[in-house]
Amino acid sequence: MTKIELDYSKISNVSIGGLDMQDYPDFCDAYIESADYEDREMTDEELDILNEDGEFISINAHESLY
Repeated sequence: MTKIELDYSKISNVSIGGLDMQDYPDFCDAYIESADYEDREMTDEELDILNEDGEFISINAHESLY
């Protein structure tokens, strides 16, 4: 099995699901619903990798509010 490595600078159009203001500021239920990688939609496997990165989710959850 090949390990997928993502260059976060190539990720755009991040869509966050599970945002609940009662969880603010942690957003522990938030997850990445979809995103683009180099102008293509990310695969489920790539999204799974992103969803393991709590810091990436938190940053994008906060950015989606503004």
